[in-house]
Amino acid sequence: MSGTDFSELDRAGLNLQAVFDLARLPADLRGRLPDTAAAFRQLILIGNAGPALWRALCAEGRHDADPIDDFSIRTVARWFAQHCHGHRSHRLYPGNAPVDLQALGRLAGWHHPSPFKIGIHPDRGTWFAYRVALLADTDLPPTTAPATASPCPRCTDTPCITACPADAMAGGSFALDACIGYRRLRGSRCATTCLARLACPVGAAHRYDTAQIHHGYTHSLRMIEYFATDRAARKD
Repeated sequence: MSGTDFSELDRAGLNLQAVFDLARLPADLRGRLPDTAAAFRQLILIGNAGPALWRALCAEGRHDADPIDDFSIRTVARWFAQHCHGHRSHRLYPGNAPVDLQALGRLAGWHHPSPFKIGIHPDRGTWFAYRVALLADTDLPPTTAPATASPCPRCTDTPCITACPADAMAGGSFALDACIGYRRLRGSRCATTCLARLACPVGAAHRYDTAQIHHGYTHSLRMIEYFATDRAARKD
């Protein structure tokens, strides 16, 4: 396989791609992969940046139970069948297999930590996400990741910290309990969004559409409420 044509994925908004040779991954990361990895040579990591994925999903007109995951899985499977014909793959993510997406994102030059604990891309800001990770018996050209630095240390105004109505970063580190507590309040301004994330100036041109932001944060709040209710029931 002499080259990699990711244009189909780009058109679908899955516009971040990285290919890693398993043998060259850091030992600690390689050691955390499932035993099935021994049958493969490479790991293909695919993500999205900006609003194009959501727009492509909406244009398709399907209404799946988990639309972003289902669209991503379906699109990547179609791409792999077309461009990696005759090769095998095994999906790690989405799935139950252990995979450190953030560690892979750092190797790809995508991921740096932010004060509000969402990974930040040097150019796209926090408006990116991991969508699919595949083990594959391919011999695609491995990605040569650029050396990137976090944009956060250069930000002197720290608008994300001052914009947070929960003061979740006021103590110098992120207070998850404060964030969750505020999101659960009736009338919370962060129930279906994150004001700190919106205030970050990095990659503002790549911000997700309002509908995608609402979808993501509605889902996360639903999970928060589910686990809170489950925890309360266990105590009873």
